[in-house]
Amino acid sequence: MNIVVCVKQIPDPAAPQSFDASNNLDRSGKLILDEADTYGVEMALQLVDKAGGGEVTVVSMGSASDVAGIRNALAMGAAKAVIVSDEALRGSDALATLAELLQLPSITFAKSVEIDGTTLKVERQTESGYDEVTAPLPCVVSVTAGVVEPRYASFKGIMAAKSKPLQTLSVSELGLDGQVGAAGAGQAIVEVVAAEARQSGEKFVDEGDGADKIVAFLESIKVL
Repeated sequence: MNIVVCVKQIPDPAAPQSFDASNNLDRSGKLILDEADTYGVEMALQLVDKAGGGEVTVVSMGSASDVAGIRNALAMGAAKAVIVSDEALRGSDALATLAELLQLPSITFAKSVEIDGTTLKVERQTESGYDEVTAPLPCVVSVTAGVVEPRYASFKGIMAAKSKPLQTLSVSELGLDGQVGAAGAGQAIVEVVAAEARQSGEKFVDEGDGADKIVAFLESIKVL
């Protein structure tokens, strides 16, 4: 079984964030693998192991100047990686219609995934519980955080990742000239505003009337 996992490298959340003149996030610094994507990589690795053969390929779009995040996915166990990197992609909006373009069935918010022959069995998370869904393979699936526990890359895996194939493709090589970038995104970031600083909370000294004070406070802010 062969599985392709779409992943994204993002600026390290622990580092200060900045934006360029077009209000796009500056990605010139350290990039890491989005934590949410590690669940998809882990799920794919487990499915390949259960199938008894095959490989996992990770695909990403973005800067190729720092591929540490992609290497992390390879260190986890993915066999190879492909990154589409081109200045023409600046401002692109990643499509959420992958399954439609590939003409494949799609299941979202999967909280468990099993393979039964040529059929995919999924428990899909919903607001009221979950749905049990089946679909023929191949299929496009998105998983929720917590579907599996992502493994930590071992030292052996980290060393092996350095020699695994990592192919970089340009827009022209994919035949997408004129279809991508800010012009093809259909939207623009008008303004970026920092969130308001958190205000200090309300403190009450309980002198036997703590409950009454809390109720009065909640009523004053129209929570009750």
